[in-house]
Amino acid sequence: MRIGKVVGSVVATQKDEKLVDCKFLLVQIHDHQNQPLEDYVVAVDAVGAGHGDVILYATGSSARQTVLTDGRPCDAVIMAVVDSWDLDGGDNVYEKWRDG
Repeated sequence: MRIGKVVGSVVATQKDEKLVDCKFLLVQIHDHQNQPLEDYVVAVDAVGAGHGDVILYATGSSARQTVLTDGRPCDAVIMAVVDSWDLDGGDNVYEKWRDG
């Protein structure tokens, strides 16, 4: 799993029929200190994430392990919206209710 932030959406009116019910979101990848990297991924949203949410996503064959993406041609899936995280048991790096 990796961590990122939803920064936009991708609309594709013509797509494979297996992707018809899928919402695509643009995710900016973040590092362990919640700093944005200059790297992005388009991911299928399996949990109802929205713009500005910090999320967990999986890529590769793991992206096809959610109920929504099983058997679908996707390489990235959002499978959790992050509430908070810390490093080494210290102060939280991110808190949704504070930083969101």
